[in-house]
Amino acid sequence: MNADINLVYKRAPHPLAVRGDAIHALALWLKANGSRRIRQADPRRVMSERYPAGLFSEDEMQVLCELIQN
Repeated sequence: MNADINLVYKRAPHPLAVRGDAIHALALWLKANGSRRIRQADPRRVMSERYPAGLFSEDEMQVLCELIQN
C-alpha cells in the first residue's frame, strides 16, 4: 500500500509548477506591456491622503510638493 501512495505523490505536479506555454504567453505579454512606465503619483493627492486636512497651509503644501517632486 505504501508503494501505491508513493507512486501517486511522484506523479503529482508541484503546486507552483507552470506550463511552458503559460510562461511563453506571459513573456509575450510582458514584452508588449511591461515596458510602460508607471505614472508618478500626484504629490498633492498623496499629501492630502496621508495627512489630515488643515495640517499644512497652502504655502507649506506647495513647498512639500516641490520637495517630493525633486
